[in-house]
Amino acid sequence: MKGILLAGGSGTRLYPITQAVNKHLLPIYNKPMLYYPLSTIMLAGINEVVIVVNPQDKDTFVKVFGDGKRLGMKIHYVIQDKPRGLADGLLVAEKYFEDGDTICFMLGDNIFFGHGLPEILKEAREDVEMKGGAYIFAYWVHDPQRYGIVEFSEDGRVISIEEKPKNPKSNFAVTGLYFFDHTAFEKARRIKPSGRGELEITSVNQEYLKEGRLKVRLLGRGFAWFDAGTYDSFLEAGEFVATIERKTGLMIGCVEEIAYRNGWINRDDIIAIAKSLGNTEYGHYLMRLAGENV
Repeated sequence: MKGILLAGGSGTRLYPITQAVNKHLLPIYNKPMLYYPLSTIMLAGINEVVIVVNPQDKDTFVKVFGDGKRLGMKIHYVIQDKPRGLADGLLVAEKYFEDGDTICFMLGDNIFFGHGLPEILKEAREDVEMKGGAYIFAYWVHDPQRYGIVEFSEDGRVISIEEKPKNPKSNFAVTGLYFFDHTAFEKARRIKPSGRGELEITSVNQEYLKEGRLKVRLLGRGFAWFDAGTYDSFLEAGEFVATIERKTGLMIGCVEEIAYRNGWINRDDIIAIAKSLGNTEYGHYLMRLAGENV
C-alpha cells in the first residue's frame, strides 16, 4: 500500500493567512500542519507517499520533506495545477501506482489522535489489501450539514453517503482518511463533476457503495479529529496538541519518532536529525528518544 497526501488547494477558508503561505505548512503548535496527516499514514506502516501540491509550493515542500530518505521513506511530489476536487488528487497521483497497489488517501489538514489508532489503521489496511473495496472512518459532529455524512444500519452496514446534505441522515461525518483498492482510479475517472464543478471523493465512495464494498469504522469518544481548515478548528487543533504534549511529555505527529519506532531509521539517524534542529525542544525530544543526555 502507498499513500496519497493532498497538500494542494487554495486554502480560501483561511484567507488572508493563506494568500501567501500554503496552509499545510502553517504551524499546528510546534510542527507544520502536514506532519500530522503524514504521521497518520506512517502509523499504518506505509513508507511510500505521494504528496499532491500546487505548482508554486513544490520547492517549499521539497525543502521540508526532501525525498523521504531521512525518514527511511520514499516521498514523491506531483503537481495539481488547479483545484479540481479531492478525487482529482487520486488521478494526478496515479502514475506512481502499479496494478494492484492499494491506497491510503488522506487530506493534508486532518489530524487524528486516540488510543489504539495504529492498530485501527493497520486493521483497515489489511482489510482492503486482502478483500478489496474501500474503508472510511466516521466521527460524530454537531453540525453535520458541513460535512460528508454517512448513514449506516445497526450492524454497521453503510446505507448512504452524502456530501454536505441539507437534511442529514446521521451526525457521523466522513473524515479525511480513506483506504481504497486499485479500482479507485477507475472510479475517479468515471464520476462527473458535482454542482461545485469538482470531482468529489464522496462520489468515489458512492461507487464503492453501489458495489456493496464500502465499510465504515466509527471513531468514538476516545478519539479526537480535527479538520484544521477553518480559523476555529486551526486554533483548537494547536491548543489540543499543546495540551497533550505538555501533560504527557510525548509528541503527537512526530514523524521522526514514528520512523524510528517503525524501524525505518536507526538511533544514529535520530541523533543526526536532532543535532540539525539545534537547541530546540523538538531536537531535545529526539535526543531523549535516542537516550542521549541534553
